Amino acid sequence: MAKIRDRTEDFKDAVRHIAISLGYNETRLTAIMASFIIHKPRQRSPFTRAALKTLESIGALEQFMLKHRKDYVDLHRTTEQERDSIEQEVTAFIKACKEQIDILKNSINDEAANTKGWLGIKADTSTTDTIAHKHGVVLILSEKLHSVTARFDQLRAIRFQDAINKRIPRRKLNRAANTNTTTVDSSKTNNLEFSEPDDIQPESLRVQQQVLDDETRALQVIRISIDELLTTFSSGID
Repeated sequence: MAKIRDRTEDFKDAVRHIAISLGYNETRLTAIMASFIIHKPRQRSPFTRAALKTLESIGALEQFMLKHRKDYVDLHRTTEQERDSIEQEVTAFIKACKEQIDILKNSINDEAANTKGWLGIKADTSTTDTIAHKHGVVLILSEKLHSVTARFDQLRAIRFQDAINKRIPRRKLNRAANTNTTTVDSSKTNNLEFSEPDDIQPESLRVQQQVLDDETRALQVIRISIDELLTTFSSGID
């Protein structure tokens, strides 16, 4: 078997001699010889540029959610309108990223269709591998966007649950007060000569206090769940 000889240096010498014979000055000659050492960066394809842009958009979405996370879930930090605005921005972010991914998918499908010859003959192996690689890139981007979307769904669930819990105590207190009033009126009618009006007020207060205690315990459980979800959300972004 013949040995392989590296002729790179011979090629450089030949280029140098030809450049000198053509009258190149020292500056142009230095630039030519430097091109053998410092190669120009390879130009990225439109697909690669679009994929990198999509990745940057998803990263910007993550940073936006991290910045406004507390403002969105804490009812005391922002108003309802401000939380609606945050949700609208995140939704627009997600929609834009999804559209970019769809464009990438369509470009792959078009490329796969164009590489097939007459009667649907398959393309060569290199083209098939390139298309498979692009499908992998789109899959990674889709999974990353899905992960970010799932985190926001958790935050949105927390927000709506807090809004529900904020209204439940009022309804329960009103229901308990109405029930207690009906019971007191009935008791006064049936046992007017055995009961005094002052005996009813402490019972009503006791019922209301019991309702408040129950709601406080429920809110404490929810608060613990919120803290756990926020911790998971922070660690996921980090």
